[in-house]
Amino acid sequence: MARRSGNTLEKWEVAIVKAMLARDFIAQDIQAYFSRPTRSINHARISEIRDETKHKGIKAASVSELDAFLEAWPTLDPATGLHLRGDELLVKAREAMIAAVHTFNSAGLYFRAELFIVTSVIAWTYLLHAFYKREGIDYRYKKQGAVEKTPEGADKFWELGQCIVHGKCPLEKGMVNNLKFLLGIRHEIEHRSTNRIDDALSAKLQACCINFNDTIKQLFGSQHGLEKRLPIALQFVTFDGVQRAELIGADLPANISTAMDHFHGGLSEQEQADPRFRYRVAFVPKVSGKASKADLAIEFVKADSPEAKAVERVLLKEVERPKYTPSQIVKKAKEAGHASFNMHDHTILVRQLEARNQHKGFGVQVANSWYWYENWYEKVVEKLSEGWKRPVSQ
Repeated sequence: MARRSGNTLEKWEVAIVKAMLARDFIAQDIQAYFSRPTRSINHARISEIRDETKHKGIKAASVSELDAFLEAWPTLDPATGLHLRGDELLVKAREAMIAAVHTFNSAGLYFRAELFIVTSVIAWTYLLHAFYKREGIDYRYKKQGAVEKTPEGADKFWELGQCIVHGKCPLEKGMVNNLKFLLGIRHEIEHRSTNRIDDALSAKLQACCINFNDTIKQLFGSQHGLEKRLPIALQFVTFDGVQRAELIGADLPANISTAMDHFHGGLSEQEQADPRFRYRVAFVPKVSGKASKADLAIEFVKADSPEAKAVERVLLKEVERPKYTPSQIVKKAKEAGHASFNMHDHTILVRQLEARNQHKGFGVQVANSWYWYENWYEKVVEKLSEGWKRPVSQ
């Protein structure tokens, strides 16, 4: 487990220690109150407070504050050893991610992806704040050396976008790309109505969960993993190929589709295939001759195994569809034997078939340009093969 040397007491804890010393608590007993699995406090820290070699300017806690501390102690999560106040950032990070997953898996919700993204962004923000705090990195915004304040007078802490671009950010590139993607989608969905984006984003949401779990265990210890708190989700349906294609090809809001295309366009093929960016799983009906294995619904295989390579060739593979400009469609049609077909004909055919209707799925608008998918080229060739001609009046 990664741990920064020289574990220290926070100011509120120093105040409690001083109140304990004033009440004649023994130093070893005081040490026991402030040591926990996530942090070991050396008895020398208590001696420094008692001898006033350190923390001289901090006032002792009041009698009522000390009594409240003793009455609430121990405020530890027995499963993780986290202190509800001392480890507040980690506690909040775990609870926010648990809430995000529970929300997404809840039956009957229509905006699950949006709710997951917003809540998981909170989880990651707390997790990285906990890391920077442990490493002694000030994660507050500053202007000309002074800490910036909110309108209510509180310190302004970094949001997730700033946390992941800091030079000491502990995340791998694929994880950072995943979070940048989700932040971009979050900006697009704020205050706007969306529909059916859950399946289109599922690979990125799954990667977000796994990345979070791996990161919290790597940075703070395996006991903080969420596996025991989040069981496998069960569902009432299976999907055949046609059903799955309909889900993945569901109409997306134009702004979401454009944001996704822009982000993907800035990544290499290797970066897009990184499981830290998007995580894909094939669910295969499991048939086993052994009774002990017959109830296994899911089998996990190593990424570099022959089984994994076989899965990559068949089920539920998410691919980026080729896109064509109008001139490329015309060129392809000419090459297919329709030499007289031109851009004017293409424009008329688009208008007649209302091909730019998002619900038809023939293309997508990226920034200010429209791009056509392969199925539009096939529709054009189909119409031309049926004898389509430009109306005389046009």
